[in-house]
Amino acid sequence: MFLLFSPFLSLFLKRWEEERYPEGMKWKFLEHKGPVFAPPYEPLPENVKFYYDGKVMKLSPKAEEVATFFAKMLDHEYTTKDIFRKNFFKDWRKEMTPEEKSTITSLSKCDFTHMSQYFKAQTEARKQMTKEEKQKIKEENERLLKEYGYCIMDNHKERIANFKIEPPGLFRGRGNHPKMGMLKRRIMPEDIIINCSKDSKIPAPPPGHKWKEVRHDNKVTWLVSWTENIQGSIKYIMLNPSSRIKGEKDWQKYETARRLKKCVDRIRNQYREDWKSKEMKVRQRAVALYFIDKLALRAGNEKEEGETADTVGCCSLRVEHINLHPELDGQEYVVEFDFLGKDSIRYYNKVPVEKRVFKNLQLFMENKQPEDDLFDRLNTSILNKHLQDLMEGLTAKVFRTYNASITLQQQLKELTTPEDNVPAKILSYNRANRAVAILCNHQRAPPKTFEKSMMNLQSKIDAKKEQLAEAKRELKSAKADAKVRRDEKSKKTVESKKKAVQRVEEQLMKLEVQATDREENKQIALGTSKLNYLDPRISVAWCKKFGIPIEKIYNKTQREKFAWAIDMADEDYEF
Repeated sequence: MFLLFSPFLSLFLKRWEEERYPEGMKWKFLEHKGPVFAPPYEPLPENVKFYYDGKVMKLSPKAEEVATFFAKMLDHEYTTKDIFRKNFFKDWRKEMTPEEKSTITSLSKCDFTHMSQYFKAQTEARKQMTKEEKQKIKEENERLLKEYGYCIMDNHKERIANFKIEPPGLFRGRGNHPKMGMLKRRIMPEDIIINCSKDSKIPAPPPGHKWKEVRHDNKVTWLVSWTENIQGSIKYIMLNPSSRIKGEKDWQKYETARRLKKCVDRIRNQYREDWKSKEMKVRQRAVALYFIDKLALRAGNEKEEGETADTVGCCSLRVEHINLHPELDGQEYVVEFDFLGKDSIRYYNKVPVEKRVFKNLQLFMENKQPEDDLFDRLNTSILNKHLQDLMEGLTAKVFRTYNASITLQQQLKELTTPEDNVPAKILSYNRANRAVAILCNHQRAPPKTFEKSMMNLQSKIDAKKEQLAEAKRELKSAKADAKVRRDEKSKKTVESKKKAVQRVEEQLMKLEVQATDREENKQIALGTSKLNYLDPRISVAWCKKFGIPIEKIYNKTQREKFAWAIDMADEDYEF
């Protein structure tokens, strides 16, 4: 069940029924001003020194700029890692003059301390800016937004998401990425591909420069693209998530996942039958699909060896990534997974599986070395073709979206108590979201400030407990006084003290719920699933059903992104 309140939603739903655009939304007219480039490098003041082997050394502008990237990170643990230091030093030397290169031969002899102190002082100075200075910066940002932050697409003025190009710096990566510390080069107009209409006013490149290319491709939704130098991946400037076209694509994504719901039982029966196939490639495909369905594993894409961190998905699992236990911790047929997934996030899980899956895995591992592929007859292309045969538009990500959304819906039904107050209901929501994040392996390192913030919160809880004890003492005293005096004034005092106790109890409960929520979430990233895998209509319906303000679940930017869902879903919506 859902209702349509927004006129444009009615329009686009009608259009999607008539014309589904298999390759994405097509626009007829697109005009924009192009990107905003990172400001040019400003050399350090003369009094900020770089030391090599204990002596002051003046660096050339190019070498100095790259040195500042390292200096800004001096207190970060990245700069202590051997691979980061090695990659940085190698790329830094490429920016040096021949004289600098012959002198600077060891990173350990470089002293960036003075530079680091300068940047810390700059940070502090920004914090101490006057109201007028802050206002000036705000006005400049608003000017840039007004000029570059909007485009015209098919007679609609649409907001652009990221019109500023990222400045140069050092690549960090996730986990122990083999390319961490490498130099992310400055993006120049000559790197940029502009996409716009033939009949639009083409953005002008900065004086003295030209664009790499100007395209007129109405089958894609990006406005600007370029290739970054670290991993060779293509970066885009896109429309804001709240734009009309993004809303349509979001809606289509979740509708595809809802279509899977109608045929998922048939697909599950099919892959169970395929576990018994006489063809090894069919068995492998069926077991991989079982893992993608049951564990929300990513399919995994092929990549050139040594190009990126040793990350894998389901299809690229190796024998060394799993251990089989006929019995473990009182459970039969347990598979122990241990591998690096997307963004070098470790996936570690012990999962009881069906007996036939277990037997098949034993078969797949026979006569193989640890470094051999577990699914040697399978790759993502084979799997994706099979998924398309099972259902139009079906991919491993659709399974992930489907299982994430279904899990949220089921967890919300189980965890929400109608009688709870708003903080307790939000805790239930976050616990439901956390179940999804665990399913999808959305982990994070605990924030650096976690311990400090928890201590501050505990201090507030302790202070509130003292306040509650005092409020209860005052209530007890007021009751005793009322027994003696037996007048209207003393009765009113008792009622007032009762309300004070209730108010402080509610405040204490809110703080304690907050502490529980924060502790449970310290190593789980809730945002990824909430923004990318969970049908927002489930959350909107839950808010409407239990009287939770939508802003308690989605911030302003998220509410703009999911405006279509907020309009669509009533409290009876079912994924």
